[in-house]
Amino acid sequence: MSDLSITESVSDAVVNYIHQAQYKDFPEEAVTLAKRCIIDGLGVMLAGSTQPAGQILHDYLKGTDTRSDATAFGSKPFKTSAAAAALVNGTSGHALDWDDTQLATSADRIFGLLTHPTIPPLMAALAIGEREKISGEEFLEAFLTGFEVECKISEAIHPDHYKKGFHSSATVGTFGAATAAAKLLKLDKTQTAHMLAIAASSASGIRVNFGSMTKPLHVGRAAQNGIVASELAAHGFTGGDKALDPPWGFFQTFSHGGGFDADRIIGKLGNPMTIVSPGVSIKPYPCGVLGHPTMDAMRKLVIDNDVSADDIVAIRVRAGSNILNPLRYPIANNELEAKFCPAFMVSAIALRRKAGIHEFNDEFVRSEPVQALMIKVKCVLDPEIEAQGWEKIRSTVEVDLSDGRTLVQKADERYRGGPDLPFTREDLMEKFTDCAALVLSAEQITRVFTSVESLDECDDINMLVNSLLPSSKGSV
Repeated sequence: MSDLSITESVSDAVVNYIHQAQYKDFPEEAVTLAKRCIIDGLGVMLAGSTQPAGQILHDYLKGTDTRSDATAFGSKPFKTSAAAAALVNGTSGHALDWDDTQLATSADRIFGLLTHPTIPPLMAALAIGEREKISGEEFLEAFLTGFEVECKISEAIHPDHYKKGFHSSATVGTFGAATAAAKLLKLDKTQTAHMLAIAASSASGIRVNFGSMTKPLHVGRAAQNGIVASELAAHGFTGGDKALDPPWGFFQTFSHGGGFDADRIIGKLGNPMTIVSPGVSIKPYPCGVLGHPTMDAMRKLVIDNDVSADDIVAIRVRAGSNILNPLRYPIANNELEAKFCPAFMVSAIALRRKAGIHEFNDEFVRSEPVQALMIKVKCVLDPEIEAQGWEKIRSTVEVDLSDGRTLVQKADERYRGGPDLPFTREDLMEKFTDCAALVLSAEQITRVFTSVESLDECDDINMLVNSLLPSSKGSV
């Protein structure tokens, strides 16, 4: 643990950073990466709006708040309050589990169980920004500040927070959304401190809901609660002092024994920005990121060796507990469970040599070939992999064939979408198109993509909002 005698409290450090962060001071690389994350986030949000979780929430909330401040996006968009719009859009943004992932910086910080950092601050900034008619630079400033605060809080809290069952994209994501909203509402330092306290009491989400619609609801709630925290603070609503610090603050109560490392925040906010170092992972597959390198390894194995699923006798996925515990379903019975089921992940690759929107659906998951192959998959806790730590995703795939051969493929730690093997612009456009095509036309898809790339030149974020609408009129 860090020396808590450090003069500046963690709460003060966060408040000061939020107050001081300015677009002009962000490194160019951070702005470029932010645009990539925003494109990716908007794409998965549009796709997620077509999923059951997005559709149910969309139908449930429509008409419940008659304010017309912000847009709940989808094939049938509607106007509502900023907080309600953020709830709908945030839930849609995580409905496919295809949004980006924070990277770890040390072996004891568990990769994949930190945060999905983009959606909470993005949806908060989009909703408040639409109402306030902010510029692209203001939008980027709010998003990047929220992203940074969220990631640094996630990095600082003891890993027990995740291991005991909290979903950090929900708990810590609330602070990311609240920070983005605070920037756009121009809260002063006192109001920002109250915002942190309100957000801390609103942060919630537990991992028992992985594999259900409630997991993406966690992220929607984070976006919504973040806006509510900042809007209440802006109106003079108060919260307790030093909301992040012991004895009763967020870190103390949300981790066993109050464990956190103050020196991972104090002096580290923006130094360097997490989006730059260690970076962020953009997902190639719509499922738990912890399974992605394994899926790539399986894909390489079946393609390089021209393996037919009919020839497979058994599959073993060797990995550490950081992978096998969260990916907890031995057999998937639906698309939501499949997102956390290694057996489905490798079976889909074996059968179709890909795993995208068309594979992650109930019909394919429940099909006879998939169900038959999944029962041949065994997950093995590998002690050698476990001993290497949890900051990276390490696994090995072994496939026994009917001709007696056993093929082995080790997963590449330089997984696709990560900083060491990033998406090209074409890769990002391909993923965005796959997602957005469920709602937008080809012309609109290109317009959104290029609008985000030039976001810093935008005078009114409503230009981006209108481009996200399926109506040819460009309005709700």
